[in-house]
Amino acid sequence: MIQIISGVKGKGKTKYLIQKANEEVKNANGNVVYLDKNNKHMYELSNKIRLINLSEYPLDTYDAFLGFICGLISQDHDLEAMYLDSFLTISSVSDEYIGFVLSKLKDISSRFDINFVISISVDAEHLPDDFKDDIIISL
Repeated sequence: MIQIISGVKGKGKTKYLIQKANEEVKNANGNVVYLDKNNKHMYELSNKIRLINLSEYPLDTYDAFLGFICGLISQDHDLEAMYLDSFLTISSVSDEYIGFVLSKLKDISSRFDINFVISISVDAEHLPDDFKDDIIISL
């Protein structure tokens, strides 16, 4: 399953994502990963959540990003959830490919039973129609 937190920059999406991750890790049976563009939020996350700073890796296309996601999943059979902050930045996806990358994440989620919670700096009305039902909050 994918869950989307949408809204323009500066509306509190990251704060909401961090709160959600910290709440859900309390009841998690598996591992939880938080992908971000830097280490800025390291001390706001529970120590049970693995923070990965994607700026440390040479991911400059959405294909590389999806490969990285699959690599994480292949190495951690206990992975339960991934929280993706600043989705457009960390995934190197342009506006015209948002739907394609989200559909790939939805497929990966179904195949490997991983929950993706995605913070995306796009107003809900500008997301592809196929993903409007996946929006859990629009700020």
